[in-house]
Amino acid sequence: MKPLFIIGYMGCGKTTFGRALSQATGLRFIDLDLYIEERFRKTVRQIFDDKGEGGFRAIEKEMLHEAGEMSDCIVSCGGGTPCFFDNMDYMNSKGTTLWLQASEDTLFSRLVRKREKRPLLAGHTDEEIRTIISDQLMARTPHYSKATHTWKGDSLEDRRQIDANIADFLANGPVKGIGV
Repeated sequence: MKPLFIIGYMGCGKTTFGRALSQATGLRFIDLDLYIEERFRKTVRQIFDDKGEGGFRAIEKEMLHEAGEMSDCIVSCGGGTPCFFDNMDYMNSKGTTLWLQASEDTLFSRLVRKREKRPLLAGHTDEEIRTIISDQLMARTPHYSKATHTWKGDSLEDRRQIDANIADFLANGPVKGIGV
């Protein structure tokens, strides 16, 4: 099976959904940010601090292309991954893309609690975070909407919701035959 790339805004549940889907299907799970951190032995935040966003995005593209050559895997991408270079076209050419959508309220609720772990949100007030989410969603939606499939990520708050969401995805979701 070609890779399944999960895309969407930060906090939409890409890692949670991807890990659970991996466990349910037996497919390898790759969190692109963690993959980068392991390879470069630095956190994403440290890479941002050392090389700036442009330097990070160049590394991200290189690691995306590496992951895109793998088979039988689920790749959870960073929120900005589809928005730089030709990354979205690349993912669509190498596998299946799934846009995991969540409402702005859900995103805010998840992100405001962990703002310091997110380089683009660290140090911002609640209202600034609301504005950042809204503005970035507007800018990123044209990229996300190029995904071959879309799925809702609002119901990933606890184990029961996660399990139900994955069961529904496997039974009724847009990607047929995953993990078979």
